Amino acid sequence: MSVLITGGAGFIGSHLVDHLLAGTDRQIVVLDDFSTGSASNLEHLETDQLTTIDGDVRDDALVADCVAEAKVVYHLAAAVGVRNVVENPLDSIQTNLQGTENVLSAAAHDATPTFIASSSEVYGKSECVPFSEEDDRVYGPTTAPRWGYATAKAADEFLALAYNDEHDLPVVVGRYFNIVGPRQTGQYGMVIPTFVEQALAGDDLTVYGDGTQTRSFTHVADAVSITHDLVENDDARGEVFNIGAPGPTSINELASRVIELTDSDSEITHIPFAEAYDEDFEEPDEREPDISKLRDVLGRRPRVDLDRILRDVIDERADGVIG
Repeated sequence: MSVLITGGAGFIGSHLVDHLLAGTDRQIVVLDDFSTGSASNLEHLETDQLTTIDGDVRDDALVADCVAEAKVVYHLAAAVGVRNVVENPLDSIQTNLQGTENVLSAAAHDATPTFIASSSEVYGKSECVPFSEEDDRVYGPTTAPRWGYATAKAADEFLALAYNDEHDLPVVVGRYFNIVGPRQTGQYGMVIPTFVEQALAGDDLTVYGDGTQTRSFTHVADAVSITHDLVENDDARGEVFNIGAPGPTSINELASRVIELTDSDSEITHIPFAEAYDEDFEEPDEREPDISKLRDVLGRRPRVDLDRILRDVIDERADGVIG
């Protein structure tokens, strides 16, 4: 039987493919509609173990066929990026809700172990930092599209846990916190690749807001390794976990560090959120995970620090500029 990865041509998904291929002889099946993923993320892989299917997770019949052949499912397909979510709210909500329901419904037929990728966005604008899995969630008004995405991801979690409770489906939910690294595009508002590309080009680094907002960044290699370990751990089933690295950095500090590491002459420019998005846009001040639960179950935490993350992204982008 195969391992199914929805969204496997995306940034995190393609790194998960790499990780799994290094440790299994099973067939890996990627289901992706390439709306935000890219075939180039998988083109370095020349193996008969990998099968790629161009399709939408909202296609319930296609999802059912793929899941039926799988021993385990990693459901990573989703709308990604703040800009994408704000500009395409309907597609974002439908992809998250319908796609996850299709995967869970299909997996329930044979109790196929399933990982559901969630997001730190579910915490909304809570000020209870660092965020614990049992914390209350605080959202803004329905007129702000960002909270539609957060609500959809929270609904995905409710669905996953309901299938676990009512259908004995082995499910693990992982809330990703700013996963970054090589292959990530800045196209959808991802801050580190955007900063690196601007610095290498000698352009000003664009910081939205006053730059004092803080984020915790996690290397994609840590994220996919932890994701795999959670799925393989019986104690993780039916549970929700923060997947991230503690240690927040302000966006101003991040921009300055990128300029320093790239030895760039770029400067930092601040643009109000209302100008970059719209008047209804809201940006949480802080995002930091409490990973006590993750450490208790796996006995580990993310290992790669921010400088290593930045150097990996800089090296990749610099090679592209030179080439």
